[in-house]
Amino acid sequence: MLEPFSLPGFQRGFLEVIVLAAGAGVIGTWIVLRGLTFFAHAVGTATFPGLVLAAGLGLPAALGAGVTGGLVALLVGLLARRERADYDAVTALVLVGALAAGIVLASDVFDSAGNVESLLFGSLLLIDWGDVILAVVASLVAVGLGRLLGQRWLVTGFDPLTAPALGVRSALPDLALLGVIALLAVSLLSALGSLLATALLVVPAATTRLVCVRLRSWQLATVGLVLAEGTVGLWLSVQLNSPPGAAIAVLTSGIFVVVALARPLLTGRGRGAAASGPAPGEPGLAVVR
Repeated sequence: MLEPFSLPGFQRGFLEVIVLAAGAGVIGTWIVLRGLTFFAHAVGTATFPGLVLAAGLGLPAALGAGVTGGLVALLVGLLARRERADYDAVTALVLVGALAAGIVLASDVFDSAGNVESLLFGSLLLIDWGDVILAVVASLVAVGLGRLLGQRWLVTGFDPLTAPALGVRSALPDLALLGVIALLAVSLLSALGSLLATALLVVPAATTRLVCVRLRSWQLATVGLVLAEGTVGLWLSVQLNSPPGAAIAVLTSGIFVVVALARPLLTGRGRGAAASGPAPGEPGLAVVR
């Protein structure tokens, strides 16, 4: 039963899950809280042209994806603020352009249409130590920015119109949030691929959101769930001889459905606590529902 843990590829994948659990767990809650789920999924997919360009020029895939993801985050953040548009609408426009550019590059410039699938799907069992180091950096940045800018993200998410009156006038906090989401999505590319990165970046946070009423407990629960689902999904992929990304995605989706159906039973005893609000000094979720 524990035989997979003796495999070098599994060990690196397991280490990657451990490292990413902190960053994905913390930022995943902010993604759900701020309504950036579509952006989190789209920014990974929008790295497609960067992946194709890197493959065609013989450059590291992480470099192409990182540059593209950063540009997408910057473009979405600036356009949404300048045009006072919804993040989803701006993200959709940028995503369409990125995908179109990727298709042109893959089919007409580098003739790499046959490699498209390998660019969109990663594997936790095939990562190297460079991928692990990138995951460490992404998680440290995510946790650090969460501690530093969390209150500003909360204020802007609660009421963006009055945020300037409360001292949040700069666009930098929101740009930092979009940027760190892009960084985490890029760090997940080699492990899960651009199409399945949200399996660990969004779905666990959405699952724990169903039963948590305080921000800190929500974040801790999400970190634990990312670690558990990533580990079990990786183990199942070895046992069932299936792609790790697909196994993790099916597992996270299945657990979300189970928790959603069982929510009345799981939250029955906590309704009184939720109604009374969070503990002193601990930000609650009810204020940003």
